[in-house]
Amino acid sequence: MTDRRDFLKTSAAAATILALGTAGTSVAADRPVYSGIVYTSENPGQWAKKVASHAPQVTVDGDRVTIVTRHPMSAAHYIVRHTLVLADGTVVGGTTFSPTDKPESSYTLPAGYKGRVYATSFCNKHDFWLTETAV
Repeated sequence: MTDRRDFLKTSAAAATILALGTAGTSVAADRPVYSGIVYTSENPGQWAKKVASHAPQVTVDGDRVTIVTRHPMSAAHYIVRHTLVLADGTVVGGTTFSPTDKPESSYTLPAGYKGRVYATSFCNKHDFWLTETAV
């Protein structure tokens, strides 16, 4: 199980950095399109009916960022991981979940950080989700 979790941690961080660094063309509001790679509330692709339970919800309180995915957890279907990434690709932290955990995590931003943060949520059945927030 440890090897699988290490693989998921590395894959999630790499996918986030890849998506941030090579996102497709911008659309009207200068929002990148992640179609087929990363799903967002605005671009849920094939998972349009899954937004409410898969897109990470982000709360910022001072230097503390909390990520919650409103998703039921079972052995067959669960949120595997959260990751928080800064605009420059720096991974602030990540949490790997088991099916018995609640998909909630909190991270502390670097002192004085202002800018965009990217919260990710990975579901074992409905792929990789991203929420972008300005701090």
